[in-house]
Amino acid sequence: MTKAPTINLPARFSEPIRTDRMRLRILRPDDVDDVLAYQSREDVCRYLIFEPRTHTEVAAKLAIYSAAAVLRADGDFWQLALELEAEPGKVIGDLYFALASTANCTAEIGWTLHPDFAGQGYMTEAARALLAVAFGALGVHRVRAELDARNAASGALCRRLGMRREAHLVEDLWFKGAWGDTDVYAILATEWTARPPGGVPG
Repeated sequence: MTKAPTINLPARFSEPIRTDRMRLRILRPDDVDDVLAYQSREDVCRYLIFEPRTHTEVAAKLAIYSAAAVLRADGDFWQLALELEAEPGKVIGDLYFALASTANCTAEIGWTLHPDFAGQGYMTEAARALLAVAFGALGVHRVRAELDARNAASGALCRRLGMRREAHLVEDLWFKGAWGDTDVYAILATEWTARPPGGVPG
């Protein structure tokens, strides 16, 4: 009988993940002003599950995120800051990574970026680095992303990462006063290792 696959847990996020232009690290309480700069914006929150946040609301979330450094069981997560190497301490966005099913070696990824830094490849660079850890050191089998179907920028990012659109769920979510559609993208570890250098264009 074939042994069931497992994720390498517990997994503590202790050292930053470095990319060419960024450090990915756990969000901290002192990131509040940088995070507020984008989470308080209507255009950023349009496709997110929350409304624009106040300073107090962001501070409360950061207190939770800063304590979430270890993945042990379903629902555990990391909320990672995208900190610029050229401007230490400057946070331009964040990445969400959560254990969706340890039994099935499945995780979920999500992202938010300050619009001033959009279109420069920052989130693609950061998400690729995080997926490399997920499929490498963690041993995850499958990573999915769920997003508002109207969010063309996030859909394009999923495709750049080599993710396929697996589902379009029609009016599956009551979202900010109306029914909304959800797109589900995913990628397998075998597909990640087989991708062309630099990822998938588009």
